[in-house]
Amino acid sequence: MNGTAPLSITHFVENMERGGLERAVIDLIGAQREAGHECRLVCLFDRGALADELSASGVSVETCNKRKGADFRALRRARDLLRGGGVLHTHNAAAHYHAVLASVGLPLQRVINTRHGMGESNPRSRREWLYRRSMSRTDYAVAVCETARRHLHNSGVSPRSALLAIPNGIRTEGFRGADHAVRAWLRSELALPPESRLVGTVGRLEPVKDQANLIRAFRRVRFSVPEAALVLVGDGGLRMELETIAAAEGVAEATRFLGDRGDVPQLLQGLDVFALSSISEGYSIALLEACAAELPIVATDVGGNGEIVRDRINGLLVPARDADALAAAMVEMLLSPDRATAMGRAGREWVTHEGSFRTMAARYEALYRDEAWHPGSDV
Repeated sequence: MNGTAPLSITHFVENMERGGLERAVIDLIGAQREAGHECRLVCLFDRGALADELSASGVSVETCNKRKGADFRALRRARDLLRGGGVLHTHNAAAHYHAVLASVGLPLQRVINTRHGMGESNPRSRREWLYRRSMSRTDYAVAVCETARRHLHNSGVSPRSALLAIPNGIRTEGFRGADHAVRAWLRSELALPPESRLVGTVGRLEPVKDQANLIRAFRRVRFSVPEAALVLVGDGGLRMELETIAAAEGVAEATRFLGDRGDVPQLLQGLDVFALSSISEGYSIALLEACAAELPIVATDVGGNGEIVRDRINGLLVPARDADALAAAMVEMLLSPDRATAMGRAGREWVTHEGSFRTMAARYEALYRDEAWHPGSDV
């Protein structure tokens, strides 16, 4: 890169509740600070569970405390926080158009937006209309996978300079492959027999993740692999409903809901197979972490999942909402341990080279400095 002067970067998010977007923002800020840049975070709503992690590392975290509907007080607060100029990097649609509106006339060096999912299915929604309108004051819009970039392009998203794809990255050095001691610890921790085979998933308990279908598929898995157990890491509004489904499917005694956890890397070390049952995804941080933990993966073939999980190389892809296909893939993994191990190693090798957060940060810095880095811009 030609420019070497440190940058002042403001990341603008809805909040910092635990999730893939928020983890990507934390890792991106970490890489940018390592490079000597000044970073801070502004939350449109409240702080969220992960905000303290940034504050503890010395990053300023401010909130606008936006209420439902039009909230001019929150917009004034956002404007005051953005007066310092520099680079504005927003994350997702609502945070973006609010930040753009609040910053009209301010001396910003560059305005970048990242959409961390596929965007809404209805391009005529109010949120998507406001998002498209905000593109007239946006230098670059970034999708986290090529599939999402094409979707946004077809939806009419057209920033001033370019619409690009920059895959998210993670700190792969924080993850280790399966460990016999950790596996024994986790089974003991979960009050499961030592011979249990663990299928795990990580994600918020919400409709788009479709853990209900995963539980239904798991009932079928138990017919072929009776020692299998299902571990769900994450929390959300569907927890009670999912617990009810597990009971109705007759698998409650083999299903564990761990809630929101801060030790995901260690938990992954104790699993045998990672499963993702989403009906929509952008570029899943959970899948990147599963790769880093050398886990064989079963995932639905939606969004950017196929850009992470290469079918029959580091995992298996199945159609969304198909419990039979999901169950068959999990059984195949559990009954073919040598092949599953080889797939896990292939995933670790791939993510080490392609999924680094430093690579992600370098690509964003090129955009901040308006340098010529335009991969994936052709449709």
